[in-house]
Amino acid sequence: MHLFVVCLFSVWGLAAPKPYVVEDICTAKPRDIPVNPMCIYRNPEKKSQEGEGQEPGKGKSKIPESTNPRVWELSKANSRFAVVFYKYLADSKDNGENIFMSPLSISTAFAMTKLGACGDTLQQLMQVFQFDTISEKTSDQVHFFFAKLNCRLYKKANKSSELVSANRLFGEKSLVFNETYQNISEIVYGAKLWPLNFKEKPELSRKIINEWVANKTERRITEVIPERGIDDLTVLVLVNTIYFKGHWKSQFPTPNTRLDAFHKANGETCQVPIMYQESKFHHTSIHQDKVQVVELPYKGDDITMVLVLPYAGTPLVEVERELTSEKLQDWIDSMREVSLTVSLPRFRVEDSFSVKEKLRKMGLEDLFSPENARLPGIVAEGRTDLYVSEAFHKAFLEVNEEGSEASAATAVVVSGRSFPMNRIIFEANRPFLLFIREAALNTIIFMGRISDPCS
Repeated sequence: MHLFVVCLFSVWGLAAPKPYVVEDICTAKPRDIPVNPMCIYRNPEKKSQEGEGQEPGKGKSKIPESTNPRVWELSKANSRFAVVFYKYLADSKDNGENIFMSPLSISTAFAMTKLGACGDTLQQLMQVFQFDTISEKTSDQVHFFFAKLNCRLYKKANKSSELVSANRLFGEKSLVFNETYQNISEIVYGAKLWPLNFKEKPELSRKIINEWVANKTERRITEVIPERGIDDLTVLVLVNTIYFKGHWKSQFPTPNTRLDAFHKANGETCQVPIMYQESKFHHTSIHQDKVQVVELPYKGDDITMVLVLPYAGTPLVEVERELTSEKLQDWIDSMREVSLTVSLPRFRVEDSFSVKEKLRKMGLEDLFSPENARLPGIVAEGRTDLYVSEAFHKAFLEVNEEGSEASAATAVVVSGRSFPMNRIIFEANRPFLLFIREAALNTIIFMGRISDPCS
Protein backbone atom coordinates (compact mmCIF):
# COMPACT_ATOMS: atom_id res chain seq x y z
CA MET A 1 0.00 0.00 0.00
CA HIS A 2 1.23 3.49 -0.82
CA LEU A 3 1.96 6.19 1.72
CA PHE A 4 1.75 9.47 -0.13
CA VAL A 5 3.63 12.38 1.38
CA VAL A 6 3.43 15.87 -0.05
CA CYS A 7 5.76 18.68 0.99
CA LEU A 8 4.84 22.20 -0.24
CA PHE A 9 5.90 25.85 0.18
CA SER A 10 3.63 28.61 1.98
CA VAL A 11 1.35 28.73 5.83
CA TRP A 12 0.38 26.29 9.00
CA GLY A 13 -3.04 23.94 9.99
CA LEU A 14 -9.69 16.92 12.26
CA ALA A 15 -9.73 17.83 15.08
CA ALA A 16 -7.26 15.23 16.19
CA PRO A 17 -8.10 13.24 19.23
CA LYS A 18 -7.11 15.27 22.27
CA PRO A 19 -5.54 14.52 24.94
CA TYR A 20 -3.32 17.58 24.73
CA VAL A 21 -4.51 21.16 24.73
CA VAL A 22 -1.79 23.59 23.73
CA GLU A 23 -2.79 27.20 23.36
CA ASP A 24 0.45 28.34 21.71
CA ILE A 25 3.19 25.98 20.60
CA CYS A 26 5.54 28.97 20.35
CA THR A 27 5.44 29.54 24.14
CA ALA A 28 5.13 25.89 25.18
CA LYS A 29 7.85 24.00 27.03
CA PRO A 30 8.95 20.43 26.19
CA ARG A 31 7.25 19.16 29.36
CA ASP A 32 3.94 20.67 28.19
CA ILE A 33 3.72 18.35 25.20
CA PRO A 34 4.71 14.68 25.28
CA VAL A 35 5.80 14.65 21.64
CA ASN A 36 7.59 11.31 21.75
CA PRO A 37 7.16 9.32 18.53
CA MET A 38 6.72 5.54 18.48
CA CYS A 39 10.43 4.85 17.88
CA ILE A 40 13.64 6.70 18.76
CA TYR A 41 16.94 6.24 16.93
CA ARG A 42 20.28 5.99 18.71
CA ASN A 43 23.46 6.24 16.68
CA PRO A 44 25.93 3.73 18.21
CA GLU A 45 28.83 5.65 16.72
CA LYS A 46 27.76 9.25 17.06
CA LYS A 47 29.27 11.22 14.25
CA SER A 48 29.90 14.88 13.68
CA GLN A 49 29.64 16.27 10.19
CA GLU A 50 31.74 19.17 8.92
CA GLY A 51 32.94 19.81 12.46
CA GLU A 52 29.41 20.38 13.68
CA GLY A 53 26.82 18.48 15.69
CA GLN A 54 28.38 19.00 19.10
CA GLU A 55 26.44 19.70 22.23
CA PRO A 56 24.79 23.11 22.08
CA GLY A 57 27.22 25.93 22.65
CA LYS A 58 30.35 23.86 22.02
CA GLY A 59 30.48 24.34 18.26
CA LYS A 60 32.75 26.68 16.38
CA SER A 61 29.93 29.04 15.41
CA LYS A 62 28.46 31.45 17.91
CA ILE A 63 24.83 30.90 18.80
CA PRO A 64 22.77 33.98 17.91
CA GLU A 65 21.38 36.07 20.73
CA SER A 66 17.97 35.02 22.10
CA THR A 67 18.18 31.69 20.31
CA ASN A 68 17.38 28.31 21.80
CA PRO A 69 20.61 26.28 21.34
CA ARG A 70 18.61 23.24 20.24
CA VAL A 71 16.82 25.26 17.58
CA TRP A 72 20.27 26.42 16.49
CA GLU A 73 21.39 22.80 16.22
CA LEU A 74 18.38 21.86 14.15
CA SER A 75 18.84 24.83 11.84
CA LYS A 76 22.44 23.82 11.18
CA ALA A 77 21.39 20.22 10.47
CA ASN A 78 18.82 21.49 7.98
CA SER A 79 21.50 23.59 6.28
CA ARG A 80 23.80 20.56 6.02
CA PHE A 81 21.01 18.58 4.39
CA ALA A 82 20.22 21.51 2.07
CA VAL A 83 23.73 21.67 0.61
CA VAL A 84 24.12 17.90 0.24
CA PHE A 85 20.70 17.51 -1.39
CA TYR A 86 21.41 20.43 -3.72
CA LYS A 87 24.60 18.74 -4.96
CA TYR A 88 22.71 15.54 -5.76
CA LEU A 89 20.09 17.60 -7.56
CA ALA A 90 22.72 19.54 -9.51
CA ASP A 91 24.38 16.28 -10.58
CA SER A 92 21.07 15.15 -12.06
CA LYS A 93 20.68 18.27 -14.20
CA ASP A 94 22.55 19.85 -17.07
CA ASN A 95 24.93 22.63 -16.03
CA GLY A 96 22.92 25.08 -18.10
CA GLU A 97 19.64 24.42 -16.26
CA ASN A 98 18.29 26.65 -13.52
CA ILE A 99 17.63 25.12 -10.10
CA PHE A 100 15.31 26.42 -7.41
CA MET A 101 13.93 24.65 -4.37
CA SER A 102 13.11 24.91 -0.67
CA PRO A 103 15.19 22.44 1.34
CA LEU A 104 13.32 23.52 4.48
CA SER A 105 10.04 22.39 2.96
CA ILE A 106 11.51 18.99 2.11
CA SER A 107 12.98 18.58 5.61
CA THR A 108 9.70 19.49 7.26
CA ALA A 109 7.64 17.05 5.21
CA PHE A 110 9.99 14.17 5.91
CA ALA A 111 10.24 15.07 9.59
CA MET A 112 6.49 14.51 9.64
CA THR A 113 7.11 11.12 7.99
CA LYS A 114 9.75 10.35 10.62
CA LEU A 115 7.02 10.57 13.26
CA GLY A 116 5.73 7.16 12.24
CA ALA A 117 9.00 5.46 11.22
CA CYS A 118 10.91 2.66 12.97
CA GLY A 119 13.90 0.39 12.34
CA ASP A 120 16.13 0.93 9.33
CA THR A 121 13.60 3.33 7.83
CA LEU A 122 14.00 5.63 10.82
CA GLN A 123 17.79 5.26 10.81
CA GLN A 124 18.00 6.26 7.15
CA LEU A 125 15.74 9.27 7.72
CA MET A 126 17.97 10.36 10.60
CA GLN A 127 21.13 10.02 8.54
CA VAL A 128 19.98 11.51 5.23
CA PHE A 129 18.35 14.54 6.85
CA GLN A 130 21.36 15.01 9.15
CA PHE A 131 19.28 14.59 12.30
CA ASP A 132 21.93 12.18 13.60
CA THR A 133 24.47 15.03 13.70
CA ILE A 134 22.64 16.80 16.51
CA SER A 135 22.68 15.96 20.22
CA GLU A 136 20.46 13.15 21.49
CA LYS A 137 18.40 15.57 23.58
CA THR A 138 17.61 17.60 20.50
CA SER A 139 17.08 14.51 18.36
CA ASP A 140 14.64 12.92 20.80
CA GLN A 141 12.46 16.02 20.67
CA VAL A 142 13.22 17.04 17.08
CA HIS A 143 9.53 17.61 16.33
CA PHE A 144 9.17 20.03 19.24
CA PHE A 145 12.21 21.99 18.09
CA PHE A 146 10.96 22.00 14.49
CA ALA A 147 7.92 23.79 15.89
CA LYS A 148 10.16 26.28 17.69
CA LEU A 149 12.18 26.85 14.52
CA ASN A 150 8.99 27.45 12.56
CA CYS A 151 7.76 29.88 15.22
CA ARG A 152 10.95 31.88 14.85
CA LEU A 153 10.93 31.90 11.06
CA TYR A 154 7.31 32.71 10.44
CA LYS A 155 7.15 35.57 12.93
CA LYS A 156 9.50 37.46 10.61
CA ALA A 157 6.66 38.81 8.52
CA ASN A 158 6.21 42.57 8.59
CA LYS A 159 4.41 45.17 6.51
CA SER A 160 6.94 44.91 3.68
CA SER A 161 7.49 41.14 3.55
CA GLU A 162 5.54 37.96 3.98
CA LEU A 163 6.85 34.53 5.00
CA VAL A 164 4.22 31.95 5.80
CA SER A 165 4.13 28.17 6.04
CA ALA A 166 1.21 25.75 6.13
CA ASN A 167 1.02 22.03 6.86
CA ARG A 168 -1.80 19.59 6.24
CA LEU A 169 -2.46 15.85 6.40
CA PHE A 170 -4.73 14.39 3.74
CA GLY A 171 -5.75 10.86 4.68
CA GLU A 172 -7.82 8.06 3.11
CA LYS A 173 -11.17 8.47 4.79
CA SER A 174 -11.75 4.74 5.30
CA LEU A 175 -8.64 4.29 7.46
CA VAL A 176 -8.08 4.88 11.15
CA PHE A 177 -4.91 6.86 11.78
CA ASN A 178 -2.73 6.47 14.84
CA GLU A 179 -3.94 8.80 17.59
CA THR A 180 -0.45 9.80 18.73
CA TYR A 181 0.60 10.49 15.16
CA GLN A 182 -2.38 12.78 14.64
CA ASN A 183 -1.81 14.55 17.95
CA ILE A 184 1.84 15.31 17.33
CA SER A 185 1.25 16.30 13.71
CA GLU A 186 -1.45 18.77 14.64
CA ILE A 187 0.12 20.21 17.80
CA VAL A 188 3.69 20.47 16.54
CA TYR A 189 3.30 20.95 12.79
CA GLY A 190 -0.21 22.39 12.71
CA ALA A 191 -1.02 19.59 10.25
CA LYS A 192 -4.73 19.05 10.62
CA LEU A 193 -6.13 15.84 9.10
CA TRP A 194 -8.42 16.23 6.09
CA PRO A 195 -10.11 12.95 5.04
CA LEU A 196 -10.30 12.33 1.28
CA ASN A 197 -11.65 9.50 -0.85
CA PHE A 198 -8.41 8.29 -2.43
CA LYS A 199 -9.79 4.82 -3.12
CA GLU A 200 -12.80 5.85 -5.20
CA LYS A 201 -11.90 9.38 -6.32
CA PRO A 202 -8.08 9.69 -6.63
CA GLU A 203 -8.20 12.37 -9.34
CA LEU A 204 -10.63 14.54 -7.38
CA SER A 205 -8.40 14.12 -4.32
CA ARG A 206 -5.38 15.25 -6.34
CA LYS A 207 -7.25 18.36 -7.48
CA ILE A 208 -8.33 19.18 -3.92
CA ILE A 209 -4.73 18.96 -2.65
CA ASN A 210 -3.35 20.99 -5.56
CA GLU A 211 -6.01 23.66 -5.00
CA TRP A 212 -5.07 23.83 -1.31
CA VAL A 213 -1.44 24.32 -2.28
CA ALA A 214 -2.35 26.97 -4.87
CA ASN A 215 -4.29 28.93 -2.26
CA LYS A 216 -1.41 28.80 0.21
CA THR A 217 1.17 29.97 -2.35
CA GLU A 218 -0.81 32.86 -3.85
CA ARG A 219 -1.46 30.52 -6.81
CA ARG A 220 2.23 30.43 -7.69
CA ILE A 221 2.28 26.64 -7.27
CA THR A 222 -0.69 25.13 -9.08
CA GLU A 223 0.16 21.52 -10.00
CA VAL A 224 2.59 20.13 -7.44
CA ILE A 225 1.05 16.66 -7.78
CA PRO A 226 1.01 15.75 -11.48
CA GLU A 227 -1.62 13.67 -13.24
CA ARG A 228 -1.77 10.09 -11.91
CA GLY A 229 0.36 11.18 -8.97
CA ILE A 230 -2.40 9.85 -6.70
CA ASP A 231 -4.11 6.50 -7.20
CA ASP A 232 -6.48 4.19 -5.34
CA LEU A 233 -3.58 2.83 -3.22
CA THR A 234 -2.69 6.24 -1.76
CA VAL A 235 -3.12 6.37 2.01
CA LEU A 236 -1.71 9.64 3.27
CA VAL A 237 -0.47 12.90 1.78
CA LEU A 238 1.64 15.16 4.02
CA VAL A 239 1.77 18.72 2.74
CA ASN A 240 4.10 21.51 3.81
CA THR A 241 3.87 24.83 2.00
CA ILE A 242 6.13 27.86 2.20
CA TYR A 243 5.54 31.21 0.55
CA PHE A 244 7.71 34.33 0.66
CA LYS A 245 7.28 37.79 -0.79
CA GLY A 246 9.66 40.59 0.14
CA HIS A 247 10.78 44.04 -0.86
CA TRP A 248 14.44 44.98 -1.05
CA LYS A 249 15.74 47.21 1.71
CA SER A 250 17.57 49.02 -1.08
CA GLN A 251 15.54 48.78 -4.28
CA PHE A 252 16.99 48.77 -7.77
CA PRO A 253 15.90 51.99 -9.52
CA THR A 254 13.76 50.99 -12.48
CA PRO A 255 15.32 53.58 -14.86
CA ASN A 256 18.69 51.84 -14.34
CA THR A 257 17.43 48.54 -15.81
CA ARG A 258 18.51 47.83 -19.38
CA LEU A 259 19.05 44.89 -21.69
CA ASP A 260 22.54 43.44 -21.44
CA ALA A 261 24.39 40.22 -22.11
CA PHE A 262 24.31 37.22 -19.78
CA HIS A 263 27.04 34.63 -20.38
CA LYS A 264 25.56 31.14 -20.04
CA ALA A 265 27.48 28.03 -18.94
CA ASN A 266 27.68 26.67 -22.50
CA GLY A 267 29.49 29.76 -23.74
CA GLU A 268 26.47 31.30 -25.40
CA THR A 269 25.14 34.73 -24.50
CA CYS A 270 21.59 36.00 -24.26
CA GLN A 271 20.02 39.39 -23.69
CA VAL A 272 18.23 39.89 -20.37
CA PRO A 273 17.08 42.95 -18.35
CA ILE A 274 19.91 43.77 -15.94
CA MET A 275 19.10 45.76 -12.80
CA TYR A 276 21.72 48.11 -11.40
CA GLN A 277 22.35 50.04 -8.19
CA GLU A 278 25.14 51.50 -6.07
CA SER A 279 24.83 51.22 -2.30
CA LYS A 280 26.37 49.69 0.82
CA PHE A 281 26.06 45.92 1.15
CA HIS A 282 27.75 43.14 3.05
CA HIS A 283 30.27 41.57 0.69
CA THR A 284 33.36 39.39 0.58
CA SER A 285 35.74 38.08 -2.05
CA ILE A 286 37.25 34.65 -1.31
CA HIS A 287 40.34 34.25 -3.48
CA GLN A 288 41.08 30.62 -2.59
CA ASP A 289 37.54 29.62 -3.54
CA LYS A 290 37.36 32.05 -6.48
CA VAL A 291 34.00 33.54 -5.49
CA GLN A 292 32.40 36.84 -4.58
CA VAL A 293 29.57 36.82 -2.06
CA VAL A 294 27.05 39.61 -1.50
CA GLU A 295 24.02 39.87 0.78
CA LEU A 296 20.94 41.78 -0.34
CA PRO A 297 18.63 42.31 2.63
CA TYR A 298 14.87 42.62 2.44
CA LYS A 299 13.08 45.28 4.46
CA GLY A 300 13.24 44.37 8.13
CA ASP A 301 16.69 42.75 7.72
CA ASP A 302 15.45 39.38 9.02
CA ILE A 303 15.33 37.74 5.58
CA THR A 304 18.16 38.21 3.08
CA MET A 305 19.25 36.94 -0.31
CA VAL A 306 22.86 35.77 -0.52
CA LEU A 307 24.42 35.59 -3.99
CA VAL A 308 27.56 33.56 -4.71
CA LEU A 309 29.25 34.56 -7.97
CA PRO A 310 32.30 32.66 -9.28
CA TYR A 311 35.21 34.70 -10.57
CA ALA A 312 35.18 35.27 -14.32
CA GLY A 313 36.58 32.17 -15.98
CA THR A 314 35.62 29.87 -13.08
CA PRO A 315 32.71 27.54 -13.95
CA LEU A 316 29.92 27.46 -11.41
CA VAL A 317 30.12 23.65 -11.37
CA GLU A 318 33.54 23.91 -9.72
CA VAL A 319 32.08 25.99 -6.89
CA GLU A 320 29.15 23.62 -6.50
CA ARG A 321 31.43 20.59 -6.31
CA GLU A 322 33.37 22.03 -3.34
CA LEU A 323 30.43 23.63 -1.54
CA THR A 324 29.64 22.64 2.07
CA SER A 325 27.38 24.23 4.63
CA GLU A 326 30.44 25.04 6.74
CA LYS A 327 32.14 26.78 3.82
CA LEU A 328 28.99 28.76 3.09
CA GLN A 329 28.79 29.83 6.73
CA ASP A 330 32.46 30.90 6.65
CA TRP A 331 31.82 33.01 3.55
CA ILE A 332 28.86 34.69 5.20
CA ASP A 333 30.78 35.29 8.43
CA SER A 334 33.60 36.99 6.50
CA MET A 335 31.35 39.55 4.80
CA ARG A 336 31.86 43.20 5.63
CA GLU A 337 29.83 46.27 4.68
CA VAL A 338 31.35 48.06 1.68
CA SER A 339 30.28 50.48 -1.03
CA LEU A 340 29.28 48.23 -3.86
CA THR A 341 28.04 48.37 -7.43
CA VAL A 342 25.58 45.52 -8.01
CA SER A 343 24.12 44.41 -11.31
CA LEU A 344 21.67 41.53 -11.25
CA PRO A 345 19.37 40.00 -13.89
CA ARG A 346 15.65 40.43 -13.57
CA PHE A 347 14.22 36.94 -13.89
CA ARG A 348 11.56 34.39 -13.09
CA VAL A 349 12.36 30.73 -12.53
CA GLU A 350 10.12 27.75 -11.88
CA ASP A 351 11.50 24.32 -11.08
CA SER A 352 9.90 20.94 -10.47
CA PHE A 353 11.40 17.51 -9.92
CA SER A 354 11.01 14.18 -8.17
CA VAL A 355 12.58 14.21 -4.71
CA LYS A 356 12.44 10.44 -4.48
CA GLU A 357 15.38 9.45 -6.67
CA LYS A 358 17.73 12.06 -5.17
CA LEU A 359 16.95 10.90 -1.64
CA ARG A 360 17.39 7.26 -2.59
CA LYS A 361 20.87 8.03 -3.90
CA MET A 362 21.60 9.75 -0.59
CA GLY A 363 20.68 6.56 1.28
CA LEU A 364 16.96 6.91 1.98
CA GLU A 365 15.97 3.63 0.33
CA ASP A 366 13.69 1.69 2.68
CA LEU A 367 11.07 4.44 2.95
CA PHE A 368 10.29 4.02 -0.75
CA SER A 369 10.32 0.22 -0.70
CA PRO A 370 7.05 -1.77 -0.34
CA GLU A 371 9.04 -4.65 1.13
CA ASN A 372 11.32 -2.74 3.52
CA ALA A 373 9.49 0.40 4.68
CA ARG A 374 8.65 0.40 8.38
CA LEU A 375 6.02 3.03 9.21
CA PRO A 376 3.98 1.42 12.02
CA GLY A 377 3.25 4.70 13.78
CA ILE A 378 1.03 6.25 11.12
CA VAL A 379 -2.02 4.03 10.71
CA ALA A 380 -3.77 2.25 13.57
CA GLU A 381 -4.34 -1.52 13.72
CA GLY A 382 -0.62 -2.30 13.41
CA ARG A 383 -0.46 -2.27 9.62
CA THR A 384 2.98 -2.85 8.12
CA ASP A 385 2.27 -2.37 4.40
CA LEU A 386 2.84 1.39 4.11
CA TYR A 387 5.57 3.00 2.07
CA VAL A 388 6.25 6.30 0.26
CA SER A 389 5.60 5.77 -3.44
CA GLU A 390 6.76 9.15 -4.76
CA ALA A 391 7.90 12.61 -3.71
CA PHE A 392 7.41 15.74 -5.81
CA HIS A 393 8.77 19.23 -5.34
CA LYS A 394 7.89 22.43 -7.17
CA ALA A 395 9.23 25.93 -6.56
CA PHE A 396 8.90 29.42 -8.02
CA LEU A 397 11.02 32.58 -7.78
CA GLU A 398 10.68 36.02 -9.30
CA VAL A 399 13.30 38.71 -8.78
CA ASN A 400 12.69 42.28 -9.89
CA GLU A 401 13.54 45.87 -8.97
CA GLU A 402 11.21 45.98 -5.96
CA GLY A 403 12.16 42.65 -4.43
CA SER A 404 11.33 39.01 -4.93
CA GLU A 405 8.53 36.55 -4.63
CA ALA A 406 9.20 32.88 -3.93
CA SER A 407 7.13 29.84 -3.24
CA ALA A 408 7.73 26.14 -3.37
CA ALA A 409 5.92 22.90 -2.96
CA THR A 410 7.25 19.45 -2.29
CA ALA A 411 4.93 16.57 -2.82
CA VAL A 412 6.09 13.30 -1.37
CA VAL A 413 3.75 10.58 -2.52
CA VAL A 414 3.42 7.68 -0.16
CA SER A 415 2.78 5.27 -2.41
CA GLY A 416 26.84 48.44 -22.02
CA ARG A 417 27.52 50.21 -18.75
CA SER A 418 30.48 51.86 -17.08
CA PHE A 419 31.23 51.32 -13.39
CA PRO A 420 32.77 53.84 -10.96
CA MET A 421 36.46 53.14 -10.46
CA ASN A 422 36.32 53.56 -6.68
CA ARG A 423 33.69 50.90 -5.97
CA ILE A 424 33.77 47.16 -5.73
CA ILE A 425 31.80 45.58 -8.55
CA PHE A 426 29.45 42.60 -8.26
CA GLU A 427 28.31 41.92 -11.79
CA ALA A 428 26.07 38.84 -11.97
CA ASN A 429 26.27 38.43 -15.73
CA ARG A 430 27.14 34.71 -15.55
CA PRO A 431 25.77 31.70 -13.63
CA PHE A 432 25.52 32.20 -9.86
CA LEU A 433 24.12 30.58 -6.70
CA LEU A 434 21.42 32.17 -4.56
CA PHE A 435 20.16 31.53 -1.05
CA ILE A 436 17.13 33.09 0.65
CA ARG A 437 17.70 32.73 4.37
CA GLU A 438 16.73 33.85 7.83
CA ALA A 439 19.77 35.93 8.67
CA ALA A 440 20.32 35.31 12.39
CA LEU A 441 20.05 31.51 12.23
CA ASN A 442 21.28 31.22 8.64
CA THR A 443 18.33 28.91 8.02
CA ILE A 444 18.24 28.24 4.29
CA ILE A 445 14.61 28.68 3.23
CA PHE A 446 15.18 28.61 -0.53
CA MET A 447 18.27 27.97 -2.63
CA GLY A 448 19.24 27.39 -6.23
CA ARG A 449 21.26 28.57 -9.17
CA ILE A 450 20.56 30.88 -12.07
CA SER A 451 22.29 29.49 -15.14
CA ASP A 452 19.96 30.94 -17.75
CA PRO A 453 17.80 33.92 -16.72
CA CYS A 454 16.73 34.32 -20.35
CA SER A 455 14.72 31.09 -20.49
